[in-house]
Amino acid sequence: VPFPPGGVSEIVGRPLASIMEKSLKLPVVLINRPGAGGAVGMASVAKGPAAGYTILMGLSSISIFPVADRINGKEPPYELKDFAPIALVTADPTVLVVRADGPYKSVKDFVDAAKAHPGKINYSSSGVYGTLHVAMEIFANAADIKLFHIPYQGGGPAVTALLGGQVEASPQGPAAAIGQIKAGKMRALAGWGAKRLKLLPDIPTFKELGYDAEFYIWTGVLVPASTPAPVVNKLREAVRVAATSDEFKAAMEKVSTPVAYLDAPEFQKYWDKDAARLKAALEKIGKVEEK
Repeated sequence: VPFPPGGVSEIVGRPLASIMEKSLKLPVVLINRPGAGGAVGMASVAKGPAAGYTILMGLSSISIFPVADRINGKEPPYELKDFAPIALVTADPTVLVVRADGPYKSVKDFVDAAKAHPGKINYSSSGVYGTLHVAMEIFANAADIKLFHIPYQGGGPAVTALLGGQVEASPQGPAAAIGQIKAGKMRALAGWGAKRLKLLPDIPTFKELGYDAEFYIWTGVLVPASTPAPVVNKLREAVRVAATSDEFKAAMEKVSTPVAYLDAPEFQKYWDKDAARLKAALEKIGKVEEK
């Protein structure tokens, strides 16, 4: 897990590993290896031994680092081709949230304000080039608006900034926002999914509203690209059994995270499409001078 304890990859990875142990008849130990927004842990798997004993609980941000580094003239710590996909496990579209007592009752209100005040309407994210930053810029490009980005050190502080009135909006994972929405402190305006969220069935998608904005925070299991085929196939089967089990679905329901299992070939297609979408958004964002 390339992030500190408590993040989505651990929340998904821990119950998955526990169930995988039963079919593999081997201990599956979850190790947090954070650093550089996840890049350290991801690179350690990409460049690690390909015996099948080191697997990555990857996040959609895996596609961001190589592109962002090149934009900023750095050598990426890994390439996407360094990994072989095992399975997609979960996929959660982000939602655009504002304060419930704020002026924005709809996406139209928000877009109208942004067009009336270009570059003045601000939003919080989990960090520069992070998944939430990229999601918001995908929407801003689709709506032809310019927003002011205020990055924070993680999704939690980004929510706190919104509730505290430091920013006017924030893109968030549904699981992170649902409590505040139900408590009447935040209002969801729209989701980045192709379909409406089960958690928020009354909230439209950006696509419904005419904006070509789609984005998901997904988790998937990956191994080094040179892992032998028999090992890959064994892991594919172990993840399939675990991810489609009632036990795992129940664990994900508790944390409001939808299971979206795809086996390796379908996951590769899904990942290729997602990586292309993120690359286009990152190139539009361009070089960002961090203060």
